[in-house]
Amino acid sequence: MAEGSYAHAAEALRAGDHDRYLSTLVLSGQHRDAVTALYAFNADIAAIRERVSNPAPGEVRLQWWSDALTGEGHGAVRQNPVADALLDSIQRYNIPTGTLLRLIGARRFDLYDDPMPDLETFEGYAGETNSTLYQLAAMILNDGAMVETGDAAGHLGVAHAMIGHLRALDYVSSQGRIMLPWTIMEANGVRETELFSRTDSEGLQAALGQISELASMHLGKAEAAIKLLPGKLKAGFAMLPVLRHQLDQIDQRNSSPFEPLPEEPDWRKIARMTWWAFRNR
Repeated sequence: MAEGSYAHAAEALRAGDHDRYLSTLVLSGQHRDAVTALYAFNADIAAIRERVSNPAPGEVRLQWWSDALTGEGHGAVRQNPVADALLDSIQRYNIPTGTLLRLIGARRFDLYDDPMPDLETFEGYAGETNSTLYQLAAMILNDGAMVETGDAAGHLGVAHAMIGHLRALDYVSSQGRIMLPWTIMEANGVRETELFSRTDSEGLQAALGQISELASMHLGKAEAAIKLLPGKLKAGFAMLPVLRHQLDQIDQRNSSPFEPLPEEPDWRKIARMTWWAFRNR
């Protein structure tokens, strides 16, 4: 079933996390299939909150994935194409299930409305979610052998999360959630009611500017670390130029931070990633 499951995982990823889907197009062969399965799994659990009315069924879905990875209740698991593709990839590339279980654990935060308390907690959350994906993608590109990516996965994952939440500020705020570090907001005089009513202010602009500077710092450190990696691993980090462009958009905007930013056409994102991967082989 795995071959058809990989095709289904690719479609699920394209619908659920389009930019990450585009990033897989610079990969090749079985490596692409396995990275796609990994990303499709992440897209599924990242979207659980959107599909449930309260945390309880979300917890049930996360537990389903935990059981799927640990072999409990395995009976019908392979009937889920994304799970089938992921389990096949785990077997092919020795992907550590413990790492995936920690990713699932981190995603429990998404089910609740607690604000992201501080920068340290945000970086830990980003590390267990985004950075983990980059680390495991590098392992797949290394044919399943453990690989030390240094600061590349860690910093790029944190930058990815910061940029994503800066871009999603309006959507997340409309849900009554705060996913960017609250201590930075609070230090600049931002109140929860301002965020939830999507009210722009000088304090909010200052806080978002500081977070943008942190994202830029992480991108710079990731770029320096990626240069030191073996060539065959670098394509797994090809989201970097797209993230850099998105951060530039954020920094150059003249509108409210709650206004959605325009999306680049797919062909331009693919061109950015392809050219970057070619230059960094």
